[in-house]
Amino acid sequence: MEDGFKEIPNRFEGNCFGCSPNNPIGLQMRFWWDQQTMRSNLVVPEHLCGWSRLIHGGVISTILDEVMSWAAIYSSQQMVMTKTMTIDFLNPIQIGDEIIAEGRVKEIKSRHELMTEGVILNADNQVCAKSTGYFATFSQKVGKRLGIVHPETPDPFKSATSSS
Repeated sequence: MEDGFKEIPNRFEGNCFGCSPNNPIGLQMRFWWDQQTMRSNLVVPEHLCGWSRLIHGGVISTILDEVMSWAAIYSSQQMVMTKTMTIDFLNPIQIGDEIIAEGRVKEIKSRHELMTEGVILNADNQVCAKSTGYFATFSQKVGKRLGIVHPETPDPFKSATSSS
């Protein structure tokens, strides 16, 4: 991808509906990061259709949640969980349309909370949906203690050369 974006490897184990390459019925989103904005280009598969070949609103919500989550993860270099989201559905998105989802951290609210914003654009660069989200941040160690992160998952923010 151009414009200074680098692909983010998905190092997290699991079967996430939004981002896992292992989920055969999921979105299998891939992400690119430019140190400020997280981006995902995708085409939503037909089996996630809502009414009249439109992408289901819950799927649109998932796309925004994913891109904002990954932006929060890479901005804070911590794990995150969604606390709240608001979404404005502005223009319909058809199944099979190429879309671009973007997310970024808008504000650091506290040591353990970030505010994010997300947007979905169609091929004509028209805003189809936008969102604001609040995310709780926590370390991978805390995530493992709570059972959210698999115990053997490596920390994606520690370099291979750093000691544990």
